[in-house]
Amino acid sequence: MATNAAEKKAGWGVIAMLAAAQFVMVLDTTVMNVSISQIVEDLNTTVVGLQTAITLYTLVMAAFMLIGGKLGDRWGAKRAYAIGLLVYGTGSLITALSPTLGVLIVGWSFVEGLGAVLVIPAIAALTAATYAGRQRALAYGILGGVSGASAALGPLIGGWVTANYTWRLVFATETVVVLALMLFLRAIPATAGRRGRLDLGGAVLSAAGLGLAVFGILRSSQWGWITPTAAAPLTPLGLSPVFWLIVVGLILLALFARREESLIEAGKEPLLDVRLLGIPRLRAGLTTLLCQQFIIMSTFFVLPLYLQTVLGYDSLQTGITILPLSMGLFFFALLGASLAARYSPKRIVEIGLIGMLIGEVLLIAFTGPSLQSAGFAVALALVGAGLGLLASQLGNVIMSSVAPERGSEAGGLQGTAQNLGASLGTALVGSILIASLVTNFQTAVLADPALAGVSSQIAAAAEKNANFVSTEQVRASAEAAGLSPAQVDAIVTEYADAQIAALKAAFASIALFALLALWYVRRLPTRATGDEPEAALPTPSGAGTG
Repeated sequence: MATNAAEKKAGWGVIAMLAAAQFVMVLDTTVMNVSISQIVEDLNTTVVGLQTAITLYTLVMAAFMLIGGKLGDRWGAKRAYAIGLLVYGTGSLITALSPTLGVLIVGWSFVEGLGAVLVIPAIAALTAATYAGRQRALAYGILGGVSGASAALGPLIGGWVTANYTWRLVFATETVVVLALMLFLRAIPATAGRRGRLDLGGAVLSAAGLGLAVFGILRSSQWGWITPTAAAPLTPLGLSPVFWLIVVGLILLALFARREESLIEAGKEPLLDVRLLGIPRLRAGLTTLLCQQFIIMSTFFVLPLYLQTVLGYDSLQTGITILPLSMGLFFFALLGASLAARYSPKRIVEIGLIGMLIGEVLLIAFTGPSLQSAGFAVALALVGAGLGLLASQLGNVIMSSVAPERGSEAGGLQGTAQNLGASLGTALVGSILIASLVTNFQTAVLADPALAGVSSQIAAAAEKNANFVSTEQVRASAEAAGLSPAQVDAIVTEYADAQIAALKAAFASIALFALLALWYVRRLPTRATGDEPEAALPTPSGAGTG
């Protein structure tokens, strides 16, 4: 454990550097979400295509975060942090210059994602190794507050830059920031690595299992969950490929867990010490973090679609409209960090989840063809406040559940939960949104007497080309198909109604998830942070310097 002397020697300059890196990591996703319409137009792609890029970004991080944490053990957290920043900066530059969606996916979803899997666990490990006790609780509170500030400022920064310049400038600036952080690496204390072999078999199983399962969920809106749609490329045994992707993914994850247990029993070092998941406090923190990310990233995915595609706002107007959520998140993340010394994480997180639940329910009520500004702003503020309270607590809950020498492993688990929740949120709620849109539109079209004679063709086309587009695009497509003015008007009206119904269904699914998340906070600490000892586990095998 870090000593007080070490804390004083390092000072708060270390957390300042780590917090700056944390800010950049979190900023990326919210910037991309608020710029959806402009990126779709610039790259000549679709909302579904960009949803794929967003989901792959968090999926890559979720799938490879355990490997990133283990490499941090091998190389030392500082070295992993430095290498990760270089990779991340390279990905940001590729993204800024990307001419097509494919190049953006390579640069953003993969290269940046792989850089982040080294940086994120290293941030957690370096914080755990540098600070102790209440200082560590405050340090993680600062990181949580910075994450909240980044998520809060992301829509506004992204909206302003996209409206006045281009979304590419955000990623180019990230490259410059990463280079600046590299200049101050000396401020971060050196950390020793450990000798040992990387569990390559476990790495393959974990990455493949997570990747297949989440990719299946991502494609469910196009291919169907169990019964295949017309767009499904393959239908083994008459079932949707989504079903098989999820099943195979879960089987691979089960094999991964069994392999790790076998390695521990044989006295060898696994990719993941599954005994860590037996610590109730750690498990509760990870589960709640996954729920937090599911709720916020799915909300950040749906909101811009409503504001930009339905209401026609540009990216700057979107950022301004989301400002109540941003300000609530920022203020309550800082407030939550200051409350940590007086109130238990369980109490603070419960209040946060209740606030998010009420906010999501209000979003259902105030989503309509025109913006109900006051009610919508209150709903967003409640969601932001709840998220801020959660963000201020969970990092310290997770990292203080184990000894500092296991910081990289716990950091890997934290990053995995965080990004798995984000990818599941975008994929699952995006799937619900598209499926609800298609179903409601098809039902309305088939029942509309004004569309008699063409309703079947329209319904089939809606299923085959499932996407969330503006009513202007629907009107143009209908006119290009040679339909009469009355039929075009009927289609546009039915589609507009289906859009609102789909958005309400998406917010309802998020609210239901927030309600279920309340069940998992029971095992969070019931005392103020810094008062509980870390859980004891055997020292990792192969420990030593290297």
